[in-house]
Amino acid sequence: MSAVVVSHDPQWKGEFSKEASAIRNAFFDVTIVVHHIGSTAIPGIFAKPIIDLLGEVDDLRTVDENSTALERLGYETMGAYGIEGRRYFRKINSEGVRTHHLHVFELGSPHVERHLAFRDYLTTHSDVAAEYSALKERLALKSDASWEKYADGKDPFVTSVEPDAVEWYRQIQGK
Repeated sequence: MSAVVVSHDPQWKGEFSKEASAIRNAFFDVTIVVHHIGSTAIPGIFAKPIIDLLGEVDDLRTVDENSTALERLGYETMGAYGIEGRRYFRKINSEGVRTHHLHVFELGSPHVERHLAFRDYLTTHSDVAAEYSALKERLALKSDASWEKYADGKDPFVTSVEPDAVEWYRQIQGK
């Protein structure tokens, strides 16, 4: 499948809210905080039309024990999927189109901080967001643009911005 990015859609915020509510309800006896992350959470930039959600829980074992609740919502359980301390789920609709990614970490995970920092940094630094958006568009327009090549092409940018984003985020959080 080739990579596709689209202009920001203001409806993504509402889609996130609806899905976050469904996830919280699926974990009826487990407290899960759900954040909107990724490019669909950053107004004005190109994004793959897949809503990225980040969940925070006290203990990942509760996620493992409740993964069937997410499967009933249409999620596929992927385990850690290459990132220690994460539980990853992806949702595919009835047409076979991936619509949501859910990344769940324990409270205090540095992965939570880096995702929220990157999102908030780009939301408040429009010049960096514009640079990232242009890169995403260029990568998706390449004739051989697969999702893997697209992700690999974004990685150097994200890796270079993340330290500044995390430092900035810690300052505004008073840490």
